[in-house]
Amino acid sequence: MLCRYEIQSCFLLAFLAVTTFFISDVQGQVSPPTRLRYNVVSPDSVQISWKAPKGQFTGYKLLVTPSSGGKTNQLILQNTATKAIIQGLIPDQNYALQIIAFSEDKESKPAQGQFRIKDIERRKDTSKSKVKDPEKTNASKPAPEGSLFTCKTPAIADIVILVDGSWSIGRFNFRLVRLFLENLVSAFNVGSEKTRVGLAQYSGDPRIEWHLNAYGTKDAVLDAVRNLPYKGGNTLTGLALTYILENSFKPEAGARPGVSKIGILITDGKSQDDVIPPAKNLRDAGIELFAIGVKNADINELKEIASEPDSTHVYNVADFNFMHTIVEGLTRTVCSRVEEQEKEIKGTIASLGTPSDLVTSDVTARGFRVSWTHAPGKVEKYRVVYYPTRGGQPEEVVVDGSVSTAVLKNLMSLTEYQIAVFAIYSNAASEGLRGTETTLALPMASDLQLYDVSQSSMRVRWNGVVGATGYMILYAPLTEGLAADEKEIKIGETSTDLELDGLLPNTEYTVTVYAMFGEEASDPLTGQETTLPLSPPANLKFFDVGHNSAKLTWDPASKNVNGYRIMYVKTDGTETNEVEVGRVSTHTLKSLAPLTEYTVAIFSLYEEGQSEPLTGSFTTKRVPAPQHLEIDESSTDSFRVSWKPTSSDIAFYRLAWIPLDGGESEEVVINGDADSHVIEGLLPDTEYEVSLLAVFDDESESEVVAILGATSASATTVPTTVTTTSVSTSEPTTAVFRTGVRNLVIDDETTSSLRVMWDISDYSVQQFRVTYLTAEGDRAEEAVRMVMVPGRQNTLVLHPLLSDTEYKVTITPIYSDGEGVSVSAPGKTLPLSAPRNLRVSDEWYNRLRISWDAPPSATMGYRVVYKPVNTPGPALETFVGDDINTILILNLFSGTEYSVKVFASYSTGFSDALTGVAKTLFLGVTNLDSYQVRMTSLCAQWQLHRHATAYRVVIESLVDGKKREVNLGGGTPRHCFFELMPGTKYKISVHTQLQELEGPAVSIMETTLPFPTQPPTTPSTPPPPPTIPPAKEVCKAAKADLAFLVDGSWSIGDDNFNKIINFLYSTVGALDKIGPDGTQVAIIQYSDDPRTEFKLNAYKTKETLLEAIQQIAYKGGNTKTGRAIKHAREILFTGEAGMRRGIPKVLVVITDGRSQDDVNKVSREMQLDGFSFFAIGVADADYSELVNIGSKPSERHVFFVDDFDAFTKIEDELITFVCETASATCPLVVKDGNNFAGFKMMEMFGLVEKEFSAVEGVSMEPGTFNVFPCYRLHKDALVSQPTKYLHPEGLPSDYTITFLFRILPDTPQEPFALWEILNEAYEPLVGVILDNGGKTLTFFNYDYKGDFQTVTFEGPEIRKIFYGSFHKLHVVISKTTAKIIIDCKQVGEKTINAAGNISSDGIEVLGRMVRSRGPRDNSAPLQLQMFDIICATSWANRDKCCELPGLRDEENCPALPHACSCSEANKGPLGPPGPPGGPGVRGAKGHRGDPGPKGPDGPRGEIGVPGPQGPPGPQGPSGLSIQGLPGPPGEKGEKGDLGFPGLQGVPGASGSPGRDGAQGQRGFPGKDGPTGPQGPPGPMGIPGAPGVPGVTGSQGPQGDIGAPGPPGAKGERGERGDLQSQAMVRAVARQVCEQLIQGHMARYNSILNQIPSQSVSTRTIAGPPGEPGRPGAPGPQGEQGSPGMQGFPGSPGQPGRPGERGLPGEKGEKGNPGVGTQGPRGPPGSTGPPGESRTGSPGPPGSPGPRGPAGHTGSPGSQGPAGPPGYCDPSSCAGYGMGGPIPYNGYQSRR
Repeated sequence: MLCRYEIQSCFLLAFLAVTTFFISDVQGQVSPPTRLRYNVVSPDSVQISWKAPKGQFTGYKLLVTPSSGGKTNQLILQNTATKAIIQGLIPDQNYALQIIAFSEDKESKPAQGQFRIKDIERRKDTSKSKVKDPEKTNASKPAPEGSLFTCKTPAIADIVILVDGSWSIGRFNFRLVRLFLENLVSAFNVGSEKTRVGLAQYSGDPRIEWHLNAYGTKDAVLDAVRNLPYKGGNTLTGLALTYILENSFKPEAGARPGVSKIGILITDGKSQDDVIPPAKNLRDAGIELFAIGVKNADINELKEIASEPDSTHVYNVADFNFMHTIVEGLTRTVCSRVEEQEKEIKGTIASLGTPSDLVTSDVTARGFRVSWTHAPGKVEKYRVVYYPTRGGQPEEVVVDGSVSTAVLKNLMSLTEYQIAVFAIYSNAASEGLRGTETTLALPMASDLQLYDVSQSSMRVRWNGVVGATGYMILYAPLTEGLAADEKEIKIGETSTDLELDGLLPNTEYTVTVYAMFGEEASDPLTGQETTLPLSPPANLKFFDVGHNSAKLTWDPASKNVNGYRIMYVKTDGTETNEVEVGRVSTHTLKSLAPLTEYTVAIFSLYEEGQSEPLTGSFTTKRVPAPQHLEIDESSTDSFRVSWKPTSSDIAFYRLAWIPLDGGESEEVVINGDADSHVIEGLLPDTEYEVSLLAVFDDESESEVVAILGATSASATTVPTTVTTTSVSTSEPTTAVFRTGVRNLVIDDETTSSLRVMWDISDYSVQQFRVTYLTAEGDRAEEAVRMVMVPGRQNTLVLHPLLSDTEYKVTITPIYSDGEGVSVSAPGKTLPLSAPRNLRVSDEWYNRLRISWDAPPSATMGYRVVYKPVNTPGPALETFVGDDINTILILNLFSGTEYSVKVFASYSTGFSDALTGVAKTLFLGVTNLDSYQVRMTSLCAQWQLHRHATAYRVVIESLVDGKKREVNLGGGTPRHCFFELMPGTKYKISVHTQLQELEGPAVSIMETTLPFPTQPPTTPSTPPPPPTIPPAKEVCKAAKADLAFLVDGSWSIGDDNFNKIINFLYSTVGALDKIGPDGTQVAIIQYSDDPRTEFKLNAYKTKETLLEAIQQIAYKGGNTKTGRAIKHAREILFTGEAGMRRGIPKVLVVITDGRSQDDVNKVSREMQLDGFSFFAIGVADADYSELVNIGSKPSERHVFFVDDFDAFTKIEDELITFVCETASATCPLVVKDGNNFAGFKMMEMFGLVEKEFSAVEGVSMEPGTFNVFPCYRLHKDALVSQPTKYLHPEGLPSDYTITFLFRILPDTPQEPFALWEILNEAYEPLVGVILDNGGKTLTFFNYDYKGDFQTVTFEGPEIRKIFYGSFHKLHVVISKTTAKIIIDCKQVGEKTINAAGNISSDGIEVLGRMVRSRGPRDNSAPLQLQMFDIICATSWANRDKCCELPGLRDEENCPALPHACSCSEANKGPLGPPGPPGGPGVRGAKGHRGDPGPKGPDGPRGEIGVPGPQGPPGPQGPSGLSIQGLPGPPGEKGEKGDLGFPGLQGVPGASGSPGRDGAQGQRGFPGKDGPTGPQGPPGPMGIPGAPGVPGVTGSQGPQGDIGAPGPPGAKGERGERGDLQSQAMVRAVARQVCEQLIQGHMARYNSILNQIPSQSVSTRTIAGPPGEPGRPGAPGPQGEQGSPGMQGFPGSPGQPGRPGERGLPGEKGEKGNPGVGTQGPRGPPGSTGPPGESRTGSPGPPGSPGPRGPAGHTGSPGSQGPAGPPGYCDPSSCAGYGMGGPIPYNGYQSRR
């Protein structure tokens, strides 16, 4: 938006020729500037120039004032400035200008002037018309400012411009770069069939801004130049040169054969990687290179890059302000070279051609042959370039021009390679002949056999593989909890058979054989076998079984047995006992229960465990009763009772007697060793029943033995004997009793029968008479119910009887001469018992299951009756058998309540009913409502049914009965009907369908609007008082935090601002509920600065909110939209301002012009954080800017109207879209530039940069690439949030859970929930469980029936997530399946039931241990980088795993976050030379696996050729924020001897290449030391901190001290350095920074596994700083400088420790580089690249410092020349290049 009243923010002053200045006292009067001039440089920019006054002065004051009035803007300039550019001016506005020179206490007179852009342009056009021969004029003298050379040659070219976009340029200078590019492009005749222009920008990672064929006109290219975004980052020029060779100069990018190829590089500093090989490759491909350096660029490096001659191809200017001075010379040279190249190409076009017919053959796992047909003409050489398709180091083979084939060797197995063959002519190179080929998998062993299996061993045999160098065998038990006990054996290539011993018995083992080919392993060959069980005992026998003891015997199991464990249990399960015995074969069990069946199990006990049991059973005997009970020695008052004891362990006897004719019973306890007793004190002539029972030592009691006896009638001494077996009748005075029945028992009661049992005490009984009658009945009536049974029968079943009735049963013995004594007892039949405990389950939409418990009495079956409760109709019934207690009732109505009755069926009838109520699920939509009701149309919306597969929507006219229907998909929540009749009532019915099932209709009534009628003319009345607008239907479910950002700049005006207020009033009025339980609204008005009108939590009712909107006052000012959006994020969307978790966050931006600051970055960042943006533009608003502000898709989020009166046109649509966003169960989130419905769980748990410090037990650390932040959840952190804040509406039926996490070394082996939802009783409802010990992954939830369900995944792909690397896990949950996707590869799928919903009353927890039992218990430590829940199942298929180094595809992945920089200030002037630093501190060693034997240290050797590829180890921190094609290495040296190899982990899936290729270590070419054996793998060091000033060492043999070195590698623009003191401060700061990094580094095995080996490396020892650089103190040693000697000071020529890639990984499977998981120990790691991990940045310029103390072994080499100034290595800041400031333990990195 153009400024009209205040220009403070409307123009930007750009200063030219700014250099170091010194302030001195001003003497005398200050002279004014002179020769004030103006020149238009763009439609809104003017360059002001003047001549500096004589004498000394401090600087200038520049004052600019609009002539029409307004604020005067003043700016202070340095005394060396003689030019300034003023931007953002209004072309037809007059401005007054004053420039005043000043000293500390004096000012000059002002140099004054006025200008207007249109007047200046008019004068320029007039001056141009006076020049009659511009060509001659330009030739004779310099062209006046503003005129540009135009290339008029008909020759065409493909020009690719490579622009440095690093942080050191700065946004202001980058605008000057755009202006330079605009002038450059303007000089050429650009078009699709003319000269084409492409552009790439680079920093840490290059990117294509547009290809050669992107734009067909010059205007389109110029427009792209003007909108070129500033990238930011480090300076890797070599990588960028390789990038444009592989991407820009390709036919698919628009490069044309037979057309001149021009490359133009623009950079402002020295590259941080090697540029020589990439530049040579470009020139060899026929591309002519021009190099333009600005400010601190290295002129020698520019010459290495550019084509010859340097005088016409290399340009260098002191500042960006002077770039315009080289435009003409550059364009003239390029123009002339295009003409010359066209002639050369036309001269050679007949002979220049490409090879053809690319054929690959002889494909193996390690290589293949490439053949082609010769290109025409005289070909000098062929260049074959090849590299893995998924990224890696390009390699090449060069063969003679007479050869048409080449063999590519040392390739990775099972990898697709891109191949390009170039024909090299004497002065040109052909286009590439391209193709692909995939290497084979390494041959694997076959025919695995596991045999000779014993209890503790087995043998393994397989068929060998030709060419294998050995074999590795891994074996581990599959038993839960033992799977981690994996062992390995390595054998030579000649052995294919070995024995595995020390195994566990009866355990299933998995055995895996890998064929090894050097350091690479084949695919695994796996088998499983179970060892034999331990031998159990045999031949169990039972002896001497009594009533309370039994003796066991068995045959011994084995001579190795240690003992036995005997377990004996009552067969009914009521009691279990066990005892352990030694090496015996017999044992007596005691204290048993009588008449009880016991089951016995005997286990053999060994050192290895226990055997399977040997089982048997026995039954103890009845407790023995006393025998031969007799009565003798009877008198008138006594008799003697005697018996025979049956056991020796009787404790005592109980003897009781009672008169038969009635009386009290008496009892006496008798010692257990007695066998008789005299009972005295009896009545004479009385018959007694005497009973006796024995009580044993174990308190068991025998049965009672009874007998009848009688006393004498008088003192007569005639002997009378009464016994149980005989009666003496010799005397008439003796009474005779015949009792043939005793112990009458009635049992086995049923509903219609009783069983009667008795003991026969007299076997002279002939018959028994059994009579029975009801207890209430009359004997006469029941006399017929009598049964006679034989005298030897003692049991009888009485039936049929009445149910639930008491009977009296009498048994009378019948003798030959009469009846004996009768015995009676009562018994009762069982009632007709009903079933019990009715249960309803498996409810579905048309069925349900009922279950019940059987009654105690036996039934004949069950009758089930069910009937709808509220629906008329007959009851339905079914009958099931007596063995059934559950039934699934089908064909029911949806959502209907049923009355259910279950009757038990008996032979005598049915029981009472067991009743209950059951209800089917409702198959229908909810919240059906209408909206957007018009005259001829209306819409209906509803809440989706979770299981619906389709909807049938019917609309019926209630006037004429006409119907229309439509079928919709299951995910459609709304539908509109058109072509309806006005003023007609309609019935809208929605039928929900589930497969073939259709639910009942859910209906509403709605009437279309009638035809409008003219209102009658009425007298005017005063307007009614304002009313509160009603809520729109679509907004009734809205619940969001909604903020309006209203442009209040001057360009709007009071009238239009009132229209905005009315628009806000009606928009907010459409909302329903306002406040914490509904939608919260905030408003910001902004211009130059934002003003919060009110916050989210300010108003809780619609009335007060609308009143506050009407009170908003117009602000006025300029347009700073970006600042307003940032203000909303920092001030409005906070907890203090009322922001709620888990609620959609919506911003509506209203503006009428283009913002005067950047809006893209902040809006993009907020969208990534889950904010939804709506952008409304009016009149002069910039539509492209609105698109950048609004969320995607733009058609829903971006609105544009011509004026403020047109707000009504978009009001309804805006309200609808805003309310739909606010009503979503799943809020809108942005992932990878796309909008998704879902939840950003990291933000919800507070695991974001601004909030994590408030979360207890959490710290922020580097994640993947070390540019993404991740969060360490420390032990027992138990990070949690209430579910109602995260998922207030529950989870959807289909969703994807995404984690990016890392298991830590201290993560416990027990299972823990990576995430789970608990109810209010802390019971798990849904979650993902990781078992670190068992290496399994489990998902659990409750299904729609309420049943708990789990699915567990295991296997090699699952196990790799537990081995210590970062992995990306997708858990995809649908209604039918659960899928597991790891690192964007599906590894498992299992069937599940549809989920039920969750309770929102509980909490959600991260890392909770499964064994936890309460709100504050244990949680596992882990690192979590990403956690999202996406409300769709398709997200996992779209994810590219761009956060994982080995899977990242730079072309299809968004740019990585920028690495950190140490300062944002401008670079200061050079400081004086500082003292050299001492050797840096060696970094801490990372976690590592079991080391191999240490190799002996050898003397210094020459740089060796790279070793073979090592398997990827666990991910380590990356030094830089890029993963791309690495810079070519330095010279190769002789290969040193290898150290002993480490151990190998289980290879996993093939990953992206991370191998050290054929290229040697990058470094300064120089003199190497003598060859020696290679040392053992060494630990990786971090960048050493600069030491304190050391003692001056001896000068090296390098030449004399020369002039100050060239400018150093570029860093951030810093403040003016404070000489030596500033240098020391920065050195100390860098030490602190690097010490922090050292703590991080200990957790990683290898930084080199992160990305291809030549891209990034890590210093092991820091070198000394060189001359002090622009920022003051020397930075840490950086990337490669100009060619010089290799090595750190004190140890030139010394071999560096092998790179970390050679270290053995923590059981890492073969994975992607940098993502290789810590799996089981792998095959030997390859020797890493020799030499230091990374050559440090040369120090700042200046005289060479004295030589430092000697380092490790090796003879001193010659000292290299002073390097360029050091740069701030992003890997030294906050964990190696985090993308933003990452506070950690109190440290805050500065960007």
